[in-house]
Amino acid sequence: MSEKDMTSELSPPIRLGLLLIPGFALMGYAALVEAFRAANTLSGRALYAWSHISPDGAAVEATNGARILADARVGDRLDCGRVFVFAGGDPRQFDDRATYAWLRLLARGGCAIAGVSGGPFVLARAGLLAGRRATIHWEHRDLFAQDFPDVALERGLYVIDGPVITCAGGTAGLDLALALIARDHGDDLARRVGEWFIRTAPRDAAGPQRPSPAERHGTTNHVVLQALGLIEAGLDRPLPRDAVARACGRSLRQIERLFHVHLGHSMTEAALAIRLDRAAHRLRTTDAPVMTIALDCGFASAAHFSRRFRHRFGMPPSCARRP
Repeated sequence: MSEKDMTSELSPPIRLGLLLIPGFALMGYAALVEAFRAANTLSGRALYAWSHISPDGAAVEATNGARILADARVGDRLDCGRVFVFAGGDPRQFDDRATYAWLRLLARGGCAIAGVSGGPFVLARAGLLAGRRATIHWEHRDLFAQDFPDVALERGLYVIDGPVITCAGGTAGLDLALALIARDHGDDLARRVGEWFIRTAPRDAAGPQRPSPAERHGTTNHVVLQALGLIEAGLDRPLPRDAVARACGRSLRQIERLFHVHLGHSMTEAALAIRLDRAAHRLRTTDAPVMTIALDCGFASAAHFSRRFRHRFGMPPSCARRP
């Protein structure tokens, strides 16, 4: 038995606080908590113990409607070594000074604070991320960078910057939990927990949150990918097709042929799909007016935008808003 194993056997469980913000993402929560539960089961010891916390002490509803009962409320005295803040949906809608003050108090007392999925918004508003490295779910990235330019935002799965931790959420919660289990109780236990959840290969903290452009678009042709990159970079002021072709060192006829061969549709159709997908993302994650989103995504009028949006998604833009 290693010295770390013997120390773990004698040590009391590491106490975790699980702060659930209304509308939290259940996947990120489950990926983390289930990993700690499995560590207890596989080790045969209570390595971790946890309490559920809500802002007001009431049950908290996740984005899918599941409700979790709270053991404590914000402001209660808790003997926790780590507190995880779980948020989702539109985390900017949550604004509670009591929660921010409580998190700052815990941090000053030496408690590690982690934000998961949309949780980094809560940490940033509490002033815990200023000047630090952090990550957040890709869906929230642009708005987070806009609201908190003093945070060194990264694109990885999770970031451990001293006592402050951020995680992109989703399945990245499992990656973070395994890293913490390895640090607390050794690599072997972390490996066995990963196997328990059919995790066949480890993922690095700095690993990508999304598939590569080649995987997302279903092509490896470098000219098509270059053109798609130009389209994505200029959504608010779409480049004319011939300008995209020139920037890629091809004629318009050549690049249209490449799009048809490798994607099965024209560059115009690809650009329209990209713009509409970005607009749908903005509708889900912001409260910006529909007309503003339409203009930002390269549509000259609300009527044109609404017609194209309905054709692609089967609903008007107003119905794509999160409740």
